[in-house]
Formats: sequence, C-alpha cells, structure tokens
Amino acid sequence: MKTSERLTQTPAPGSRMVKFRGDAVTIVLEVPEDHVGSAWLRTNIGQAAVARREIVRKVLHHESPLGRDWFDIPMRRTAASRFEVVVPLAEVGHFEAKAYFLPEGAVDPVWPKGENTVFNVEPADCCCGNILYNAFVRQFGPGKAGSVEMDPETAECVQQMDRDGYTVIPRSGTFRDLVRELDFIFGELGCRYLQLLPVHPTPTTYARMGRFGSPYAALSFTEVDPALAEFDPRATPLEQFIELVDAVHARGGRLIMDIAINHTGWAAALHETHPQWLSRDEEGRIEMPGAWGVTWADLTKLDYRHQDLWVYMADVFLTWCRRGVDGFRCDAGYMVPMPAWTFIVARVRQEYPDAIFFLEGLGGKVSVTRDLLNRANLDWAYSELFQNYDRGQIEHYLPGAMEIADSDGSVIHFA
Repeated sequence: MKTSERLTQTPAPGSRMVKFRGDAVTIVLEVPEDHVGSAWLRTNIGQAAVARREIVRKVLHHESPLGRDWFDIPMRRTAASRFEVVVPLAEVGHFEAKAYFLPEGAVDPVWPKGENTVFNVEPADCCCGNILYNAFVRQFGPGKAGSVEMDPETAECVQQMDRDGYTVIPRSGTFRDLVRELDFIFGELGCRYLQLLPVHPTPTTYARMGRFGSPYAALSFTEVDPALAEFDPRATPLEQFIELVDAVHARGGRLIMDIAINHTGWAAALHETHPQWLSRDEEGRIEMPGAWGVTWADLTKLDYRHQDLWVYMADVFLTWCRRGVDGFRCDAGYMVPMPAWTFIVARVRQEYPDAIFFLEGLGGKVSVTRDLLNRANLDWAYSELFQNYDRGQIEHYLPGAMEIADSDGSVIHFA
C-alpha cells in the first residue's frame, strides 16, 4: 500500500471514538497544493447488516468473510488542498474508515500513514443519563429490610434442620414485589435502566450457596426461578417476569438482565443435553471458574472452543430479547473468548440492533475490556472506580477510564 507523510487526515488515522446513532462525522483529507486528482473515503459505515451477515455465516456455514461491507465514497474538494465528506452514523456497530488520494491518471491510491479510524456507534438513547438501578428480586417483598424475622422457636427449628442436612428456603421476593417499587425507581430516583441480577433457577441441594443458591449458578439460561413468582393460576413465573418487563417499559424505562454465560450451576440442564460443552482438566474433572484467587466451587465452566455453544448462547440472548429485555449484563464476560462475543453480538443485532451488552470485566485485563468494547462491539463496561479508595488512586485511575469511554465504549461507575 502506497503511503505519504504529506497527506493529513482528520480524524487522525488510528484514532478510535465512541459515537451514537444519529451522529454525523466530518472526515477531512488535506493534500499538497501541487497534487492533482481526487479523494475518496474507504469505509464500511452504513453496512452493518452486511458485516454481521459475514460474521454469522463464518460460524454457521464456515464461509470466509470477504469484506463485502467495504466501499468507497467520493470526497468533495472544499479548497485547493482540502477534501471533505460528511458521513451519517445511522446504525449501531463497529465501523472503520480511511481517506485516500488518487492522483490524476493513476490507478494506485495514496494513503495517509496509520491504521483505519474507528467509530464505535452506540444506541441513540444511551448517549447520556445512563443511571442504572441494580435490583436483586429476592430482596424485595418480605426480605426488603434484611433477613426475614423469625421467632426463637422457629429459628432453632431451622438451625436444627440445617444441621440435619435439610434444605430450608424461606419465601423470596417476587417480580410483582419489584413492580410495586418501580414508581419510586423511575419516578422519584430518576433512573432510566432497571438492571436485574440473574433470575434463573439455581441449585437448592448440591453445590447450594446460601439459602437460595447463588444467582450466578444458572441451571437453565432460558427459565426463570419459580421462587421469584407468586403462585397464581392465571400467570406462570415467566408471564410474571414479562409483567415486570411491561411495567418498566410503561414508565419509559429499559430493562437489563444479568446472564453469566461463562459457566453454569451444578447439575444444570446443559450437563444432560450437552456434556461435551463442559470444560474439563486432564483427569476429566469439570473445571470451576474463579477470580481474585477465589474458586467458585458451585459453578461449572463452559468450553468455548465449541462453536455450536456460541450458536446456542446467541439463541439464549435472542430468546430474552423476544420477551422484551432491552440489554444484558455480561457477567465474567472477559472469560468468554472475543470471537464468541463477536458472533453473539452480531447474531443478536441482526434482529435487535439496539440491544445493550454491558461487560463485567472486573478481574480481567484492561486490554481485554478494550478489545471486547471495540472489536467485539459490546457497548458498556464497568468502571473499577469502587476499588480506588483515596484521592491519589482515583486521580491515577480516572484518566484511563475516561479515555476508554471516549474511544471504545461507555464506562459505568457504580456504588
């Protein structure tokens, strides 16, 4: 590729920036005044459907991507040495662009030095005011003020049953309990997103953590825990979950649900239907994931070397989108390989282009977070501000977090 230091592009080659659907970008190419010819922009902006189709077909049909999403746009000369083009960003996705100069009578373009300029385009309605209320459904209703009070005789009975190996599970908060709080969450607090901890069934016998089981130990990725619903012959637990979704939307809010696709709970349905997807060590033992030196012994790690697992998980996300969910918190998302996320995001956005993917990258490398936001096109990532305790630590951390938010994807601070 022929390059020239005498060509200058703005925004600079190699730069990355976060934009929002509905924005427009002006790209300028400046050339020496003695250059005669035309200028063009090579880009895949506006071709999200083509790019996603190639990503998906690579996995489903083993077709090599051919870059059919790339094309050239003529740039307008606005001065003797200046060319411009204004490009609308009408789609959500990861896009790239670079201007080049074509000398008169030549067939080989001349490029400014540097890599492509990157535009990571997010849904329009998350350009500002992204205040999330994080809700654990179990803690509403009778458990809202803390643990449910028990008289001494009942408490002693429960403790004795614990010692005897029985499973004692008190009443949980429900989806309908949470619905009764929405006017406060959206009306008084002014939140725009309701983010739910996982709502899937969890282990209540073996590998049970706490009284209810860990919410991150899903036994099924498409079911809801019946303990989170009222017993009502008129509405199944899933229908009561959809009541919550509808109530959030009726208040102008968005609902994000937490899905931990890196692993399952012990004795999950996938253990029976797809045991080959479990990650095992050389001795055949199922691997247990962990972070910060802690092993999560109630979980079983999934093996993302299997591309049919990617397809299955994309269908899981699509199932929840069809039920009205607006986005997903991707628990331990940095543990899932980037090619798998690239496929999942592309597949979901073929049908739901504004779906939000919120990366939980805590414990992973910052470089992995950047790659997943940028190249795999996840939207948001957690800030790690909560792990910085004094002014010096905060001053050290914030510039990097702000730079990621400007270039790769929004960084969400939390309490």
